[in-house]
Amino acid sequence: MKLPRRLTALIAAATVSIVLAACAGAPGSGAGAASGTGGSTSGAGEAKPTGTLTVFAAASLKATFTKLAAEFEAANPGTKVALSFAGSSDLVTQISQGAPADVIASADTKNMAKLADAGLLDGPARNFATNVLAIAVPPANPASIASFADLARPGVRVVVCAGQVPCGAAAAAVEKSTGVTLKPVSEESSVTDVLGKVTSGEADAGLVYVTDVKTAGDKVKGIPFAEAGQAVNTYPIATVGASKNKDLAAAFVALVTGAAGKKVLGDAGFGTK
Repeated sequence: MKLPRRLTALIAAATVSIVLAACAGAPGSGAGAASGTGGSTSGAGEAKPTGTLTVFAAASLKATFTKLAAEFEAANPGTKVALSFAGSSDLVTQISQGAPADVIASADTKNMAKLADAGLLDGPARNFATNVLAIAVPPANPASIASFADLARPGVRVVVCAGQVPCGAAAAAVEKSTGVTLKPVSEESSVTDVLGKVTSGEADAGLVYVTDVKTAGDKVKGIPFAEAGQAVNTYPIATVGASKNKDLAAAFVALVTGAAGKKVLGDAGFGTK
């Protein structure tokens, strides 16, 4: 039986309405689908953390961490790395007293252990580099220093780090293993300060790390000594427990301990883990 033309048109319109309604309600359709799978990141994956990251690092890491911070900022637009360098013992004291920091990198495991024992770290520290001492003298080496024992000669003005600083503890360990007793004219709070005494002519020699000698270039002459192997310093890095930027801190730690970090550290003379 042939239906009237008007009735046929009404049935067709109703069918189209039903199909459109079904499509509009189907899961995964419409403008909301992209945001539903990607959250606030428009479906392209999770957004990288942004903000300012405060990194406390041993003075001997200044050159390498300055370079790594620049690499980190370039790879993570919207981030800023604020670096603070000092002797490891000073950094630990500052954090223990509430100084705001997100990452701590020490020149020894002993100082880092103080923070761990006090419950001030966000998880275990990771060892990422090693370093040993070397003798730094002025380019002309006026005191004719050639060995560790020469540092104990009468009249030689030698400068070392204070005992609580990793480079000072390493110097004390070498003294003990060799039986050579030094009589320094000054004990400094960081290797940077020791190096400054040598470059300014205030000291005939200073005990710093091999990496400091390399960084100083032609400002000093480096004299390696076999006994330095008796006191190898291991460098750990960790996220500070009170950090408000833990995702960003974890990303920076990953850079330092990863292939890029090892390349920068190795080029500077550090041993890498």
